[in-house]
Amino acid sequence: GCRMRSLAWLGIASLCLGVAWGVPAKEERRKAEKPKADFALYENLDLDNYDLTLDNYGEILDLSNYEEQYDYGDLAPKIEVGTLAPRPKDPAALPNPGTTAETPKLQPPTTTGPLHPVPVPPQGLPSCLLCLCIGTSVYCDAADLEHIPPLPPETTYLYARFNRIGVIRASDFTGLKKLKRIDLTSNFISWADVDAFRLLPSLQELILPENRLTALPELPHSIIRLDARLNRIPSTGLRPEAFRDLKQLQFLHLSDNQLDYIPVPLPESLRSLHLQNNNIQTMHEDTFCDSQDHSQIRRALEDIRLDGNPINLSLFPNAYFCLPRLPTGRF
Repeated sequence: GCRMRSLAWLGIASLCLGVAWGVPAKEERRKAEKPKADFALYENLDLDNYDLTLDNYGEILDLSNYEEQYDYGDLAPKIEVGTLAPRPKDPAALPNPGTTAETPKLQPPTTTGPLHPVPVPPQGLPSCLLCLCIGTSVYCDAADLEHIPPLPPETTYLYARFNRIGVIRASDFTGLKKLKRIDLTSNFISWADVDAFRLLPSLQELILPENRLTALPELPHSIIRLDARLNRIPSTGLRPEAFRDLKQLQFLHLSDNQLDYIPVPLPESLRSLHLQNNNIQTMHEDTFCDSQDHSQIRRALEDIRLDGNPINLSLFPNAYFCLPRLPTGRF
């Protein structure tokens, strides 16, 4: 009987030692097999397609179409929230911790006149409840708006990008005499009243890319920058000589529309003209220069883009003699 118990204990001990020796061996095999599995996983990944060099960088990111859209230069200096106010230098101004401030007594309301409710804007909530107002700037980006909200009369900059605004009415900006910049990038705008912007005396920048416009409204003489890229504007959607009297216009960007001719005459103030990716097929000798004045030098207009149009620029050599640089396009 004693011999049988001894044999049983030896069997149990042998089994325990076998398990203890088997765990590390199993762990070593798993570690050895893991790199093989990981390597097999990466074998199916074509890393050649991720070889980004300066030669093919332009194929991935088209820097030539890059436009400045998100200029927040009008923001006020950053305000640190939650900082402690500086301690007064005069010790007498410090509160005495041994005293407690008196609780102010509530004054009963006066009954000298009737109480009037606070007026509510007729078009809904004020813009500063729908949007973010900082100083004289109103930020309504991605606020799911379907129309321009009522704006404070002191508004200088309006950003209402990435919304669902479909129509611009003249009444949307009535009385906003200080408004300098309107940015309505990436909305659904298909129509703007003819006087929607013309009566804004301070407007300098009108930014309307990535909409559905088929016509441009009249512009104020104060305009410096017009950006209406990526719309559906044909040449018939521009008024005749629409830009002639805009003596301060410097940047005219109408690329990716449906224009079939260059909108002449162009003001002498113009510095940048982007008309790429339209349907322009021809031009006149007087498009940029005065063909009767061969001594003319038009120094300001040094950025003209006509690439992506079915026009051969080499057929019009007399159209560029006054320019500091040739237009970009097919020669």
